[in-house]
Amino acid sequence: MAKTSVIAREKKRRKAVQKYAKKRAELKEQLRQLKSSEDFNPAEAQAIAEELQKLPRDASPVRLHNRCALTGRPRGYLRTFGVCRNVFRELAVEGKIPGVRKSSW
Repeated sequence: MAKTSVIAREKKRRKAVQKYAKKRAELKEQLRQLKSSEDFNPAEAQAIAEELQKLPRDASPVRLHNRCALTGRPRGYLRTFGVCRNVFRELAVEGKIPGVRKSSW
């Protein structure tokens, strides 16, 4: 089980990413349009880039890390099921995941 403070930090980051997603997307689109236009102005591009940098660090989706929904474990995460490999195996053996069965031969 991961520390509750780490899990809480991750939840806080997810909230920040959602909060600033629209603004980040708008700024990135402005920068893309400016760079592709004929009348490219480096000073204007610099100003938009600075606005992007003023957003909180935790508002960047790159800082998110997938964690197991049940234990908070960061490693061995299975995206399809949203849990780590250990929990996945336990749930599969118990038959709690529809369509999944532990193999034996």
